[in-house]
Amino acid sequence: MSLEAHAKAKWIRIAPRKMRLVANLVRGKSVNEAINWLHFSSKRAAEPVEKTIRSAMSNLLVSDEASKLDPSDLFIKTIMVDEGPTIKRWRPRAMGRATRIRKRTSHLTVVVASR
Repeated sequence: MSLEAHAKAKWIRIAPRKMRLVANLVRGKSVNEAINWLHFSSKRAAEPVEKTIRSAMSNLLVSDEASKLDPSDLFIKTIMVDEGPTIKRWRPRAMGRATRIRKRTSHLTVVVASR
């Protein structure tokens, strides 16, 4: 029997393309291995991904059915990065023009399951 738990982090102020680079590296790994890799990663997106994985792991371990689960048996079943709303700003340019700056946001969903 495989138990699983979800965790979501929304409106993260990092572009989804950059978040996906980090998410792809930990997809399918054990939770301990993924947290260890993310903790020592130099990518800015590693911190919110690590926090969300820890949250999903805690959600699973505090559930009623998980009393006999070993944390070392947990793995990342699914990790998805979706695009959130884009914040639009303007930057002055030459000859009185303006250019739009798009500040992108991400929604992160992590599903952790037991083996």
